[in-house]
Amino acid sequence: MITTDFSTGAPCWLDMGVRSVSAAKEFYGGVFGWTLERFGPDDDAYGLFKNDGKTVAAVGPLDEDARSGWMVYFRTPDLDETAEEVRRLGGTVRMGPSEVDDQGRLAQFSDPQGGRFAAWQPGKTPGLESVDEPGSLMWVELYTTDSGAAKEFYKRLYGWQYSEMPVPDDPDTTYVMITPAGEEQERMHGGLMQVPQEALALAGGDPFWHPVFHVTDCDGAAARVGELGGSVVMGPQDTEGVGRMAVCLDPFGADFVVLTPSM
Repeated sequence: MITTDFSTGAPCWLDMGVRSVSAAKEFYGGVFGWTLERFGPDDDAYGLFKNDGKTVAAVGPLDEDARSGWMVYFRTPDLDETAEEVRRLGGTVRMGPSEVDDQGRLAQFSDPQGGRFAAWQPGKTPGLESVDEPGSLMWVELYTTDSGAAKEFYKRLYGWQYSEMPVPDDPDTTYVMITPAGEEQERMHGGLMQVPQEALALAGGDPFWHPVFHVTDCDGAAARVGELGGSVVMGPQDTEGVGRMAVCLDPFGADFVVLTPSM
């Protein structure tokens, strides 16, 4: 489970870029009941998605040549050191370390296979205010064509610990579960899975991270996605030992998962 006492290498922030922040507010407000607190009078100013008054994600305007998508940020104590290590391990620094006032520092990277992720060094803002609750982030996943290379890169970067299980109904496919360095398995925060190249079409062929959001009614959430202009590309379906889930696309092309956990 993801918690708000963020360990090094744990997911601690989540944001996305869209062509219309106002449209994103309407969609995610309708699906999850989120509200938006903007930083400025502009309708497309960067802002915080709130659930019951607590920050669960953020949204801002998209660069002209960029694809809309969710960006997962992992906690780091030293952003400059992390950026250097990403380069040393064969990854790419897409946006170098930068200050966010006194709230913290961020940088954005790609792993050697092209999977995009980001890192956050906290200042006054340690990270999201609500996780692992209905309407908030509860898991993150990486789809990649080379799980072995991905495991090695992130283990060397963050010290992640791994455990493996066969995918239900597909025993030839292995799902790799991720736990922060030095933590017990109850602090497990995500997974990675090797998929065929065609499964990466949502990200233009590159590996990609996506968020999994906790919902109390998977079928209801999936129905709202469709009603509000998004689409459901898989499910809703039951997964043994996990819960009921659906893989969704918002109207802007960003993918995410809704999950009603079995426990």
